[in-house]
Amino acid sequence: MKKFGSILLIFIFIILLAWLLPWCFTMLNARKGASSFILYSTISDDFIVATSQDGKRVGFDTSGKMYRQSDVDSLLPFFYWRQLQKDERFPDLVKGRPVTLRDTQHESFVWNTKPREVNLPQIGVHQLMESASQRVQLESPGDIFRINKQGIEFIDAETNTIDYEKSKRFTDMMKSKDFAFPANTLSGNPSVKKEYDEGYIIIDNAHQLFHLKQIVGRPYVRKIDLPAGVVPKHVFITEHRNRKSIGYMVDTENRFYVVGLPGYSVTQVEIPAFDPERMSMMIYANPFDWTVKVAGIDFVNYYAVDASTYKLLAQHAEEFESTVSDRVGDFINSIGLRFTSPLDKFVYPRFGY
Repeated sequence: MKKFGSILLIFIFIILLAWLLPWCFTMLNARKGASSFILYSTISDDFIVATSQDGKRVGFDTSGKMYRQSDVDSLLPFFYWRQLQKDERFPDLVKGRPVTLRDTQHESFVWNTKPREVNLPQIGVHQLMESASQRVQLESPGDIFRINKQGIEFIDAETNTIDYEKSKRFTDMMKSKDFAFPANTLSGNPSVKKEYDEGYIIIDNAHQLFHLKQIVGRPYVRKIDLPAGVVPKHVFITEHRNRKSIGYMVDTENRFYVVGLPGYSVTQVEIPAFDPERMSMMIYANPFDWTVKVAGIDFVNYYAVDASTYKLLAQHAEEFESTVSDRVGDFINSIGLRFTSPLDKFVYPRFGY
């Protein structure tokens, strides 16, 4: 019995050490985060690193050339357009193409996704708004829906009863489009604080891609043709102001696609493999190009792609100074016990990241 108690004590000590050692090391040797902001410049065809130096905002290109803040404003006109407008320096032409402030606002957007948002269980019930609302502001519907093996069911939120007529109407339409129930995964934006509603982009049980929305109370269902050999895994609704896409998609090979409008074209974006379950992505878009930031636990990469063809224009890897302390910390974290992860919101014991 005494021997068992000693073994148990040693086991508890090892577990506590595996948990506390990485935590203490991280607290005492926190790696300095990036203080710079990086965007691709349509003007110079290079990445510009905006940062602070001696208390002043400056910028550097990938060759190390330094620019004053006013020069950075001109090199990134679609990001600093307000400052250029104030200074009356916003360009009339960019690469021979006329540009206006209206074009800039209409074509520019910021989009992002994080593993902590992707690695969540789906709640199973959703709201389907009226996409052809006659009101200035979108309104939340009075019902919710769920998709099961039998079809789609609409449930009155006030009485908690199934609307069989509406459910049958939508189910029949989805079946006529070859939808395989239940849904594998779906993406929509239930917020009413947006300019328009595109409903949901859905992967069905047969790994086919669909678009579902409600127009004047009637179902709109569109099957989206995929390139040969492409099996969708993750989808993201977009609803950008320019209405040039219905959503983004990642397939089982971690290739990233834009589902374009009109026509529902599916075009691969020329960036390396992107795993939304382990990597975050942020897109800064303007009328000419996108700056795509892809970050993992130990890397940050930037890609510039053409805003129309999604072809790769340039790439840049953010460099971090790696010290002996950093390498020791990475090793300890890779084998240490932790209860949370930057990849999800669950709390349970796990080793490493």
